[in-house]
Amino acid sequence: MKKSLLLVLVLTLALILSACGGGGAAPEEPAAPAEEEMAEPFKVAIIMPSSITDLAFSQSMFDALLAVQKEMGGESAFEIVYSEGMFVVDDAAAAIRDYATEGYDLVIAHGSQYGSSLQEIAPDFPTTAFAWGTTLNTFADEGITNVFAYEANAQEGGYVNGVIAASLSEAGVIGVVGPIEAGDASLYVKGFVAGAEATNPDVVVNVNWIGSFSDVALASEAASTHVAAGADVLTGTAQMVVGAIGVAEENGALWFGTQASQTSLAPDIVVANQVYNWTIVLDEMLALIKAGTYGGEAYTITLANGGLVMDYNSGYALPDDVKALADETVQGIIDGSIVIPVE
Repeated sequence: MKKSLLLVLVLTLALILSACGGGGAAPEEPAAPAEEEMAEPFKVAIIMPSSITDLAFSQSMFDALLAVQKEMGGESAFEIVYSEGMFVVDDAAAAIRDYATEGYDLVIAHGSQYGSSLQEIAPDFPTTAFAWGTTLNTFADEGITNVFAYEANAQEGGYVNGVIAASLSEAGVIGVVGPIEAGDASLYVKGFVAGAEATNPDVVVNVNWIGSFSDVALASEAASTHVAAGADVLTGTAQMVVGAIGVAEENGALWFGTQASQTSLAPDIVVANQVYNWTIVLDEMLALIKAGTYGGEAYTITLANGGLVMDYNSGYALPDDVKALADETVQGIIDGSIVIPVE
């Protein structure tokens, strides 16, 4: 009997403690749902011969990459790394291989001097996409399947600049500072000369190839020679033109730019620029890469597809009739009624 009473008391005490929340283990919280794994960003590396702020060839591509990064949602979705000032091809080749080894999705060798390096490196990384320019050679004939190529029809904007330049030149003498006679630089100069001569058959266009893409001092010297020969309008291409633009500004000569907008360097004398918009090329390459195609396509930017854009300096009072002529020229190039001789 005593044992039964004791058992009843123990059970009663347990019930009281349970009601008061004592002694019992708290119920387990439901497990928080696992967070979805963050998607890896698309990783791009670019190797450039000059700086990302050269207002010319290198900056044109870097600006396009930044624009694509913004389109895709920022750094978390589109990662960019770069190596600039890669004038030494062997150094550039080492950087290309390093980026491929590190697993970048797209490695851009932004310079025609890097072609032989890509021929050697690309086959070692068959699931890495590579791109280079300006050229249309993807090395497909050599069995390489993971290289894209891109080129600019620089003669188109060059022709438009030449038309405007010949229309504005009072002296009838124009100077051109060229780097090395190759690639888009050669196309631009040929287009510019053709546009100027089509507008004024009596115009004198003096062309000086300095043999360097980067020698600012040589560009300055060439520009001074043109001014001494009577030129009141100058143009040129590649990153070394900053020297030539300085000479133009000092002497009150007009300047026409290409590759990127150069208005900020001399807003009083820059008339117009042909600007490269590489975003259309990058967008197409990225779509193919994400679908599992790592190369084999070549792209050309033109006035018609929006890859080349005429940029007029709003701070320069371009006469209405000259602006109208420039617009007509752009349309003629687009519809094919103007054919530019570049051979």
